[in-house]
Amino acid sequence: MVVASSLLTLSAASAHAKDLAALIGTARPLTGPQSAYGQDAANSVVMAVKTLNAQHAEVDGRPVLWQIGAEDDQADPKQATVAAQKFVDEKVNGAVGHLDSGCTDPASRIYDQAGIPDITPSSTDPKIAQLGFNTFFRMLANDNAIGAGLAQYAAHTLHLKTVAVVDDGTAYGQGFAKVFAADAKKDGMRVVALHQRPCHGLHGHTYQDQGRPPALIFYGGTYTQDGPMLRQRQQLGVESRFLGGDGICTSELAKLQGSAVDGTNCAEGHAGGTRVEDALRPRVRRQRLPTVLVLRLRRHPGAGARHDEGQVGRSQGLSALHPQH
Repeated sequence: MVVASSLLTLSAASAHAKDLAALIGTARPLTGPQSAYGQDAANSVVMAVKTLNAQHAEVDGRPVLWQIGAEDDQADPKQATVAAQKFVDEKVNGAVGHLDSGCTDPASRIYDQAGIPDITPSSTDPKIAQLGFNTFFRMLANDNAIGAGLAQYAAHTLHLKTVAVVDDGTAYGQGFAKVFAADAKKDGMRVVALHQRPCHGLHGHTYQDQGRPPALIFYGGTYTQDGPMLRQRQQLGVESRFLGGDGICTSELAKLQGSAVDGTNCAEGHAGGTRVEDALRPRVRRQRLPTVLVLRLRRHPGAGARHDEGQVGRSQGLSALHPQH
C-alpha cells in the first residue's frame, strides 16, 4: 500500500532514519455527553494505524512507522483549539478530527495556518468547506446532502405526508433541521410544526396535525437530547416514525432508551467503498447508497442494542451525490 507523499510532510529529522515516522494527531471527546462517539472515533483511528503498519504502508517508496498522538477535546471548541495548537507544537504530519463541526471550525483555522492537513470523519457543517482552508478535508456528505437525502427518503421511500421538525438548539441541529424542513417541503411534505430543544419531551397539541400525530417526527441533534421525546412517544402510543441524522446513529441511544427506539431511523453520510462495507458487514446489514446510509435502530430483547437492517432505497437524486471537500 502506497500513500501519496502530498498528504504528509515528514520531518527532516525522521527523513534521516531508516524508517520514516508519521505522527497523526487525533482529537475527539472522550469525556462528557458525546464520549460514546469519541470512543468510536478513537477506535477507528487505532484500527487504521494498525492496518497501515501491518501493510507496511510507504511514502515515496520508503517504509513508514505510523504513530498516533491523541487528545480529548471534550466536544468543546475552546478545548479543540488547545488540542490543535498542541498538535502544531508537536509537529504532527496530519490530524484526524474533530468530531463536532463547532470544534472542527476553529481547529481547522489553526491547522491551515500551520500547513497541517486535517480530515474530519463526522463534521458535516457545509460552511467549514467554504472558509477557504487549503488543508481541510472531510470524508462524508455534508448537512445539505444528508438533509436533502433524508427528505427524499421520507417522501419517496416511506411515502410520508406530514412531519414535525425538532432540533436540539445546537448549530449542528438547527442547520440540519432547517435543511430537512426546506427540502421536505420541496418533496411535497407538509411541515406541521417547528420546535427547538426537546429536552422536556412531546407536548400534546404542538405535535398534532388536525387532531392527529404527524406521520414523521424529524430530529436534528445528538442522541443525548432526544431521549424524552422517544420515551413519551412510546408512553403516549404515538405511532409517528422518528428520523434523524448521524447525531443519533449510535447504539448508545438504544442502550439508554431501550425499546423506545423502535421505529427510529438514522442516516450516516459516507463515501462508500467495498473496504468500508466489508468491515461493517458483520455488524450492520443494509443496502448501499453512495453518500447517505439510512439505518434502523432497534433493541433486541436480551441481545443488547445494535444497528440492524438498513432500510434504504435509492431515493431520487441520491445516486448523483458525492462527498464534498
